This record gives sequence, structure tokens and C-alpha cells, in this order.
Amino acid sequence: MTTFVDRVELHVAAGNGGHGCASVHREKFKPLGGPDGGNGGRGGDVTLVVDPQVTTLIDYHHHPHRKATNGKPGAGGHRTGAEGTDLILSVPDGTVVLDKQGNVLADLVGNGTTYVAAAGGRGGLGNAALASARRKAPGFALLGEPGDDADIVLELKSVADVALVGYPSAGKSSLISVLSAAKPKIADYPFTTLIPNLGVVTAGETTYTMADVPGLIPGASQGRGLGLEFLRHVERCSVLVHVLDCATLESDRDPITDLDVIEDELKQYGGLEDRPRVVALNKIDVPDGQDLADLVRAGLEERGYQVFEVSAVAHKGLRELSFALARIVAEARAAKPVDEATRIVLRPKAVDDAGFSVVYDEAEDLYRVTGSKPERWVKQTDFNNDEAVGYLADRLNRLGIEDALMKQGAREGDTVVIGATENAVVFDWEPSMAAGAEMLGRRGEDHRFEAPRDAVSRRRERERMRADSASEEFDAFDPMRRNAIESDEDY
Repeated sequence: MTTFVDRVELHVAAGNGGHGCASVHREKFKPLGGPDGGNGGRGGDVTLVVDPQVTTLIDYHHHPHRKATNGKPGAGGHRTGAEGTDLILSVPDGTVVLDKQGNVLADLVGNGTTYVAAAGGRGGLGNAALASARRKAPGFALLGEPGDDADIVLELKSVADVALVGYPSAGKSSLISVLSAAKPKIADYPFTTLIPNLGVVTAGETTYTMADVPGLIPGASQGRGLGLEFLRHVERCSVLVHVLDCATLESDRDPITDLDVIEDELKQYGGLEDRPRVVALNKIDVPDGQDLADLVRAGLEERGYQVFEVSAVAHKGLRELSFALARIVAEARAAKPVDEATRIVLRPKAVDDAGFSVVYDEAEDLYRVTGSKPERWVKQTDFNNDEAVGYLADRLNRLGIEDALMKQGAREGDTVVIGATENAVVFDWEPSMAAGAEMLGRRGEDHRFEAPRDAVSRRRERERMRADSASEEFDAFDPMRRNAIESDEDY
């Protein structure tokens, strides 16, 4: 059964925004009190948060699909829809977020660090928010925007100061068990360690973390053994400790050869050339182990390594090793730049940036419009409502898309596509749309809000109403209009 997972593919989907509401306020004697449709609620975000209590990605291995809740639609009476609930996903310290192509999106280090993996969609505006002096009673509302969805890869890189590397059964697990309170599985056969073990070591006033990286073998950087799966766990370490077995029973192995093989794998993996190295000649308590350590020590020191002879079983040389590592870790920490205040990077748009682009596709014989604004506006439009479509046309025209199409040589009847290929909206272009068309100029107006042009018209209307006062038609007539006529007021 899998107990440790350090790489998963996660499918995240944010919540969709709620639709806006198209509503008109109604009450006794005020059947047309004006638009009162509320806005839709925002969809929930999917956010990754570093949690020190989480040490593995196993939850996402078993449940790779995660989705936040949608926003609620708006309602009449200026009631805004409820926002969707954000989905918080806890990840271990040191988690790297990548896209499907391997590009790094975020490096989550430090307790409480967050990253929004998928942003919730904005809620659509209700008709109350769309009302204006020209459009007093919109008969439509905007749709909520769909939330982001993405396929991301989470990779865990252990956040440790010291990494123990070496052949399987070199004694790395035994070493970390006596230097710290870690309790790894220990046995005398290869690949006992199947997961990186972390331990905390205190030497004097310095406390540091130590990672026992599963055994490496020749070809690990190309995928052999377990090395490729766990080499990433040494990337954040300040110092590498080569644990060399001085009591190996294999005739073709010796400490110098083991060191060269591991160094070659680290070199092929890359990115670790600047890390200081320390050599721990382990198992000197075994017969002939001390003799072999004495034999190879001089050669290792000539290469520039700091060499320590240790025995995890007999607890020999451990104090010297732990204090030497503490000094190296302290120096590495002191060399790191002091954390500065968070900087906000401003990237202003170019002065000639129109916010969209129009490109003619000769292969498909169409004009493609791309840009954040037009694509977002298309998603907000209810194409079953002619008034909403007209509102979209006005927005596109004001943005300058009509003029851009003309400059590109578009003619009436040409195909125009707005948006990405998979979610594009296709329509036949009519240049008359540029005029906001006279048809659209009165969109959203309600003639029942208009008053007669002069007193004569009001008087004639009042006399006609009085003549019909006894009829059933008068009782069924609009109360708002009847009250205005009887009181000689505009309505």
C-alpha cells in the first residue's frame, strides 16, 4: 500500500460565477417600479496552502479531481447571490507547482504560503446594475463567468539542510536514526528505504534538518532503481553527505568507487555542483571496516573532502560529524540574502495596446478576434436574448473591433470568430452593427415610463379614461398609468 507520494497530477476546477437576475420591482399601484435584479455571486477559488502537518501528497494521489463550489444566481429585490466556497488544499512544505509542459508556476516554501491554482468566475451583473439613463429597464442580465480549470503537477522537494546520499544499505537510515529522533525502517537488504526520511538534529546552538534519501545506483539519473524518483529531494539541501560503506561484501565495490558513481549520478541530474560535500566512512565497527577507512581516507582528503569515520551502531564519530555539519549549515544560512519586503511588479500596458487583436486566417477564411475583454464579454452574454446580444454588439463596437475589422478588409457576410478555437463564437459580420444600429439605440427602454408630449394629450387621455370608468377594462388597466392620468401628472 502506498504511504508516501511526492508527485501527483491534479485536476482543479474553480466555481462558476452565478448568473445575474433580470427583474422589475412590482407592488400595489407600482407595477413598474424599475429594475431590481441582483448580481450573481463569485465562484469559489481553488487555493494551495502550505501546511506543516502535511508531509505527503497521497490524498491527491487517491482523489486527483478537486472542484470549488459555484456562486449562486442573483435575485429580485437587489439581492446578490451567495459567493461560492473557496476550496483550500493543504500541501507539504517544499511543494512545486508545474503545468503539463513542466513550467514552474509556483514554489511553495514556508508555512502558510498560498497559491491560487484556479480562480473562481465573476458573477454576472443583474439588470439593476445595467440600468442607465438611456437604458432604464434592461430586459436582460449578464451570465456568470465560468471558473478556471487546470491540470497541474505537484512535486514535493524535501526542505532539509543536510542530505545523506549513498548506495543502498550504506547505513544512511541507521545514521539518521542515531543523529535525530527519526525512526526509519532499517534492514540489511537493498532498497529498505522507500521514502525520504526527515530528522531534526541539534548540535550546540544550531538546529538543522537531515534527509535520508533512498539509495542511488548507477543509472539512477536515467530512471534505474529509486534514484530518479527521489533525487529531487536533495535540491534544497545546503550540504551533501556521502555515506560510504566500509564493510561491503560485494567484491566489485569499494568506498572510492561508490563515491565516484554517486557523484556521476548527481552531475547528470544537475544543479548540485555548488553544494559542499562531506564524506562519512561508515561501519568502522565491523571487522576490517576500520582498516579500509584508514586506507581510503588520505585519498579522499586529497580530493578536498572533509572526512569523518563513524559508526551508527557503536556511536563513534557522530558528535564530530554533527557539529561539522552544523557549522556548514550556519555558514550557508548566513550567506543567504536577508528577506526583503514583498515587491509588487507593475507591468503597464503599451500605449498602443487596444486590448484585442483581429487576425485574418487565410486557411479557414475567417477573421479571428482575441483578447481578454471580448472573450470575457462573449461568455457573459445570453445569446437567447436579443437585447443581450445587442448589448454585446454595443460593447464590441465601443472597444473598436468594428473599425479593426474594416481595416482588415472585412466585408458584409464574412465569418468572424471571437475567442479560442475550442470555445469560439462564430457569426456573420454585418457592418451595420457599427452604427449601434438605430435598432439598438432604444434597447431596454420601456414606453410605459414615457409621458404624453403636452397638456392637450394628457387631457384627452384623462377624458377617455373617465368615460370608461364604469367598464371592466378600466379596472384591468395599468394602475400606475391610471393614477398618473387622474392626478394630471407625468408617468
